[in-house]
Amino acid sequence: MPVVIVDAENVRRSLWPNLSREDLVERARTWAAGEGHELRIVFDGDAPEQAPDLVSSRYGDDEIVRLADKLAAPAWVVTSDRALREHLPASVECVIGGGSFARLLSEGP
Repeated sequence: MPVVIVDAENVRRSLWPNLSREDLVERARTWAAGEGHELRIVFDGDAPEQAPDLVSSRYGDDEIVRLADKLAAPAWVVTSDRALREHLPASVECVIGGGSFARLLSEGP
């Protein structure tokens, strides 16, 4: 099952009103558990809590590329950032738009 790497700020700001950081984490965890995916949510700056599925980074886009490149498992990336998409390794199986993912999370179970 692919690991899903989420560009947190991109997804949070894809809906109006914006999702809070905590709401994004809660909804993404619920979605990942229901779908059977491992999750990495990458935040620019500090993540809202310390947890294995949350990543704090000064440069979130660079961290997303690094994570996708080093994973042994297949990876999906959630972002609408075109520049980031161009730098993703070929091993990324699927790129999902931030808005599409945010709307999916907003629909709930």
